[in-house]
Amino acid sequence: MRLPGYRIPTCPISDMSQSNLFTLMVVIPLIFSQSHSAKEKDCVCELQNSGPAFPVNKLNNVEFTATQCTWNITSEKMTEVDRLVLGLQHRIRQLLDNVSMLEKEDNGNLYAAVSLRIIELELAEIQDLLDKLNRTTNSYQQLSVQAAAELQDMENTMTELEKFDHMQVMVKQRENQRIKRDLEHCKAELNSTSPAPTLSPGHCGLGSMVNVSGPKTYSLTVYGTSYSFGAWGRDANPAPGDENKYWLVVLSSSNAFGNFIRQYSSLSTIILGIGPTDTYISSSNPTTNTIQGPNMVMYSNALYYNCYNTYSVCRFNMTTRSVSTVALPSDTGYNNKFPFGHLATSYSYTDMDFATDESGVYVIYATTSNYGNVIISKVETSNPPVFNQTWFTSLHKKTVTNTFMVCGVLYATRYVDKEIEEIFYTYDTKTNEERYDLRIHIKKLQTNIKYINYDPRDNLLYVFSDAYIATYEISFSKFTD
Repeated sequence: MRLPGYRIPTCPISDMSQSNLFTLMVVIPLIFSQSHSAKEKDCVCELQNSGPAFPVNKLNNVEFTATQCTWNITSEKMTEVDRLVLGLQHRIRQLLDNVSMLEKEDNGNLYAAVSLRIIELELAEIQDLLDKLNRTTNSYQQLSVQAAAELQDMENTMTELEKFDHMQVMVKQRENQRIKRDLEHCKAELNSTSPAPTLSPGHCGLGSMVNVSGPKTYSLTVYGTSYSFGAWGRDANPAPGDENKYWLVVLSSSNAFGNFIRQYSSLSTIILGIGPTDTYISSSNPTTNTIQGPNMVMYSNALYYNCYNTYSVCRFNMTTRSVSTVALPSDTGYNNKFPFGHLATSYSYTDMDFATDESGVYVIYATTSNYGNVIISKVETSNPPVFNQTWFTSLHKKTVTNTFMVCGVLYATRYVDKEIEEIFYTYDTKTNEERYDLRIHIKKLQTNIKYINYDPRDNLLYVFSDAYIATYEISFSKFTD
């Protein structure tokens, strides 16, 4: 192959001896041809590559196949199955409700024709969803087989092309990538062990809460309606790689006690109840340092909760499975002394509430010395945990159904009726200002909200309501100093 643009300078033959010409041929191990111009008395040497030509077409084919794979496999397509399954689950629940209503309309084996027609239409819609889910699943299986074959072909081709890399550029590039990965891994480990950044209360840039809408997500847990007390959510400060995990704790003993945490890899898996991982605090339930009451939070891979039968805060490390504790004041209410609730009922063992916001973890409780009014203490997430600053309020704890924190501001809710929960109270830990005139309604799909917590990562409220898990979106006004 002739090398384009590569030409040896012309030279007079009279100036070049035979030995010099031989030396030139030895130094340049390429085949060349010699032409002699009698007119100009100089020589021209044309160089030709003695090795095989680089197969450019194969490289172009690999690039084209990779582009097609990227076009065919997108994140939107990969989540289509999850959306179909969630939609199917919603329609089945709706069908069950309508069938139950139809049974109540029975009058001597005479059913309402309109209700029967509605159920018939819903069954047809469910069948359509099932057909679409089957088609999508089959399509993805074919796509997966095709992509695997194409990837194998591309790998084989690139391995073949690598023999043209005489200077081992690819080998050095892979080595550099490995070093970069090791460096990023070291950085991630350093970041995961360093304390989370602390933000000044009330200055998160969100502004004032003005509305709560939803539910955005709503589903019955895998435990069914038999267990109506529990908690769920995400780690407010997760370790690298755990950003998408969700946790669930259902109080499986007397609706009051728990001894293990269930984790799921994504929102769709927790809703569908598939692929859980269970981490046990203790093999028995209840016992020392197991969970008492439904109010708990996950922060930096540790669960914070009320220790069984004490006025202490427990911190359970999910990795080492070790428990450390710190005691609240000795007159702190526990074992149903200052629980949440309303006139019709009280929520068992809710003396202590835990909350997360942009700055960390808080515990909300009441003491006899503060006349049963709410107290807020900041929990330093060390091992063992310790209490930092404490704030005293005039809000009596038994008049509240739940509390949560946003940007250093405590929000309290109360029961209005079976359909409405109201956020009526705030306490700003920066200004010590209290307000009882907030009127933000939460639309409930079940009668009682047993657990509510704010996630600063997505600005959602995570709710456990009579065996159902739900999320709500918060709207804020524009922030002003």
